[in-house]
Amino acid sequence: MPDFDIPDDALEERFITGGGPGGQNVNKVATAVQLRVNLFKLGLPVHAYRKIKELAGSRLTSANEILIQANRFRTQEANRQDARDRLMEMIAKAHERDARRIATKPGKAAKARRVDSKKARSSVKQGRGKVKFD
Repeated sequence: MPDFDIPDDALEERFITGGGPGGQNVNKVATAVQLRVNLFKLGLPVHAYRKIKELAGSRLTSANEILIQANRFRTQEANRQDARDRLMEMIAKAHERDARRIATKPGKAAKARRVDSKKARSSVKQGRGKVKFD
């Protein structure tokens, strides 16, 4: 897939304080990035739109926005780039089309084997009946 241009009005970035270990610095420096992407404004083709919704999973909000949170790195710029890279990966995966599935039917021999195994199983179960004393 060629490089996909993301319109600026489709993105909204917010810098937040990162969680986890790191001491005082984590609590006072907002280096983590929360990237919100409006799916409608991306202008994706129908097949890519459906697939990106599937790929987003729990990151998809009720307002049809994907929420990507990046706090792997210690700097705002690195986290910002990480979030955008993850978005581009998701868009690239969404553009990949799945191979069409060709429906097939079992052959005559397979059907016969299935029926034979069912008959064999049935006769085994028939033999488990109550014992009759004459």
